[in-house]
Amino acid sequence: MSQMESPEITMDANALTREEVFTDSRVGTIRKMTPVTIDGEVDSSRPVQFVGSTQIMTPGGALPLSFEIETDSLEGAVAGFGDAAKLAVERTMEELKEMQRQQASSIVVPGRENNKIQMP
Repeated sequence: MSQMESPEITMDANALTREEVFTDSRVGTIRKMTPVTIDGEVDSSRPVQFVGSTQIMTPGGALPLSFEIETDSLEGAVAGFGDAAKLAVERTMEELKEMQRQQASSIVVPGRENNKIQMP
């Protein structure tokens, strides 16, 4: 029995961020990702990013969503949260529909496990 090699896991010292989390305890959260240097000082050469997260209820249960909010301030992130979340829902639904279309166009060949033929 051969052993699999473990991948080398290292952090990128040039891509560090400090994360602050803001929530209204009702709809979702906003994470403010502030770039920092290896010393923990703010790295003003890279932009601050705002990432929103929420969940929507589906027939299969709660579906978590995470999305970037294009802004340069917390105030802008709060104001833009709803529109960014709506866009994330629309994209997610399109992706789910595409996955369903792909699944529906697959033919299962008896006697072959996990072997499907894709219809054009």
